[in-house]
Amino acid sequence: MSLNRNQVIVLQAGYSHIDATDASAMRANCSCTLIRCRDGTNIIVDTFTAWDGEHLTSLLAAQGLQVDDIHVVICTHGHSDHVGCNYLFRRARLHMIGSCASKHDLYLNHEGALDANGEVLVEKTPGHTLSCVSVLVHNTQLGGTVGVCGDLFERCEDVDDENIWLTAGSENEKSQAQERYRMAQLCSFIVPGHGPMFAVDELICAKLKQLAEKYA
Repeated sequence: MSLNRNQVIVLQAGYSHIDATDASAMRANCSCTLIRCRDGTNIIVDTFTAWDGEHLTSLLAAQGLQVDDIHVVICTHGHSDHVGCNYLFRRARLHMIGSCASKHDLYLNHEGALDANGEVLVEKTPGHTLSCVSVLVHNTQLGGTVGVCGDLFERCEDVDDENIWLTAGSENEKSQAQERYRMAQLCSFIVPGHGPMFAVDELICAKLKQLAEKYA
């Protein structure tokens, strides 16, 4: 498929909430995102839990793809709801879990572009975990840069309510607040770890700047 712009497709928006029958337990699954690059590279970001293999395969089929059509697997961090279906993609040329890149038993350093045009990039965004990464996609069909950010953002509502991302767990609150603001400056749209994609505007940037200063 020849594309004029990189395509960012949220295969399924994530969720996170208290279990309906057990207030001490959570129900959660990640946002799973497909990136179809102009150079033909297909990238999947965050792969659900290990019980979602058939579901993920069907979501890809709806996009005209099979699991062997995925070239790069990126997991924004190593929590189980973000890495569970990595096993599907054994023909991918690169797997990344956070900032750790590998293929078979070879472990290597990888930062920067994932595509030949240099428009899809991995960046370290520590905070939720210290090894978290985000994927920046420039020149998209949405008309701006998209940041696929994992649990750097839980969902759009955590811009107004910091307790949402704090109670979800943060290994470094200062770094997470700073990286949230940095991504907002770079991106027109953000895919959070557990909610739908949202647009970034001046008000959101101002709120995130205020929080970054609070935690500085």
